[in-house]
Amino acid sequence: MMNMNMEEMNLLEQARSHGLVMGNDGEVEVEVEVEEEIDLEMGPSDDDPAHHFSHHALVNIPPPPHVQDHCGTLDQHQQMQMQVLQQQQQQQQQQMSGGRKKKRVVKKWRDEWAETYKWAYVALHEGTHRIFCSICKEYGRKHRRNPYGNEGSRNMQMSALEEHNNSLLHKEALRLAHASKDKAINLSERPVFIKALLSKSAESIVEAVLRRDPFEGEFIQAVQEIVHSLEPVLSRQPQFVNILERLLEPERTIIFRVPWTDDKGDMHVNRGYRVQFSQALGPYEGGLRFHPTVNLSIMKFLGLEQTFKNALTPLNLGGAVGGSDFDPRCRSENEVMRFCQSFMAELYRHIGPHKDSLDGDMGVGAKELGFLSGQYKRLTGEIENGFTGISNSWAGYQLRTQATGYGLVYFAEYLLAELNKEIRGLRCNVSGAGKVALSTVEKLIEVEAIPVTLSDSAGYLIDSEGFDYMKLGILKELNSRQKGLREYTKNFPQSKYVEDAKPWAEKCDVAFACASQNEINHSDAISLVSTGCQLLIEGSNMPCTVEATEVFRKSKVIIGPCKAANVGGAVVTMLEIEHRCGRLQLSAEDFDMKLQAIMKEVYNKSLKAAMEYGMGKGNSGSLTHGANIVAFLRITQALIEQGCV
Repeated sequence: MMNMNMEEMNLLEQARSHGLVMGNDGEVEVEVEVEEEIDLEMGPSDDDPAHHFSHHALVNIPPPPHVQDHCGTLDQHQQMQMQVLQQQQQQQQQQMSGGRKKKRVVKKWRDEWAETYKWAYVALHEGTHRIFCSICKEYGRKHRRNPYGNEGSRNMQMSALEEHNNSLLHKEALRLAHASKDKAINLSERPVFIKALLSKSAESIVEAVLRRDPFEGEFIQAVQEIVHSLEPVLSRQPQFVNILERLLEPERTIIFRVPWTDDKGDMHVNRGYRVQFSQALGPYEGGLRFHPTVNLSIMKFLGLEQTFKNALTPLNLGGAVGGSDFDPRCRSENEVMRFCQSFMAELYRHIGPHKDSLDGDMGVGAKELGFLSGQYKRLTGEIENGFTGISNSWAGYQLRTQATGYGLVYFAEYLLAELNKEIRGLRCNVSGAGKVALSTVEKLIEVEAIPVTLSDSAGYLIDSEGFDYMKLGILKELNSRQKGLREYTKNFPQSKYVEDAKPWAEKCDVAFACASQNEINHSDAISLVSTGCQLLIEGSNMPCTVEATEVFRKSKVIIGPCKAANVGGAVVTMLEIEHRCGRLQLSAEDFDMKLQAIMKEVYNKSLKAAMEYGMGKGNSGSLTHGANIVAFLRITQALIEQGCV
């Protein structure tokens, strides 16, 4: 090398610049730089040798003198050199096409990755294609180390996907997703609400509820229904989003221990609740529920429903609800009394006639309310206690127990009138066997409809001939003695009791769901549609699952929403509060006329709001949306005037 002249050194440098060097044996070799192989789809970079070979002609480099001495003439050597270079070029191109290329990433999505990383998907963000994680996007925290859940990642390297798959942030989001799928509602599987329709601002409210209360399935479902209904309102008046966010959080949640002793002297402990959801329109008012299924999620969902329900009526009342996981059905009267007294020993601190009024609900009738009222008077020394729904022999109102069921039938009549039909002669399926279901059957008999079913926790009763007043008397007697519906078949052999089933597969024209929340699932809805049902009236709070609601929407079954159809009880509460001081009583006929007038007003307001916000008359869920809109706008006006409280 030291003996080379300047010309030879320049030639050597030129060869190196083109990827060529001279070997010890005088042959020309190709130098290729190959970096570590990565699992990406790549193309050649501008500094790759193969890139130069494929676009530029090879430079003829004359051999140095010592090469000429060994190989003969210069022309012969150049021909040999060209042949070697061509062979080396072909080999190098084959190596490069085999996958060992210099790193120049062409960001492309590989379809096979979707099998390994089922959470990954590609979407356009700010003009570039990026990878997102569907789990982190929905359930994950907005963290700078978690781009997959925020603005997406431009790094489409498989090792980066694997790193995110094993990250703590992703695993935390997975836990929330699994918990929400088991006990709540998984948005990624929903066909109807939220996913395709919500704006970003409204969707963020639902996401906040999901993150904060991932295990409260019933409450999340109620929130999603309301937010879905309010989407057209929020799109016109986006400033109401902050009001909605405030409204969806209860003002106060009270949880307490309820110790009591049974007839054997053994001690038991249950959990008591009172969720005071909103007093924007006035003092809290709402029911008490004693049932083993009671939990915080159900209490919050019922409190939200009660707030909207009261806002639909002329009442100036807020919404609240309470209860316990105590089951009075299997307890003696003395045990129920001791439990109620212990329950009120804590609750009396938080209620009062001008603060929070109590009403009955599932498992809480006139007997339980009487025990609670007596203990309240004993503890406070006050006669005025704000209780409604107690015995009309000394403090209640006539037709209180029938008001809700009567209101359901009136609401159904208004809906059928819009379809140019009447309820007379229509076959009606009723679920439940409590006071709401029985009063619904009573009013259906009065308007000459044909109620044929009732149900309890063990099955349902079908009497194809229909119930009449005499049969209804037997049903009420069975209910008062806490006997099952099976006993009815002993008196009427033509009837049938079906175990472990619901009445929705029986042929009907109108269905009244009066049992409990989510009693109608997807398969029940399909059965109901196949029987020819045209109208569903919701007597219980949120009786349909989201999947069932979607079936009814596609099948154009009209729904009378609980918030509007089930305000009969709230109407009685209003009348009792109005006349409490004067101890005035309306006759049964006057009360019934008052109830009809208010039910008609609620129906008209709901229908008007639905049409005003683009939901046509006769659509399956138009009245649901309209009722939610009317209630929300009334509460919103009050919250705006009261400030941030």
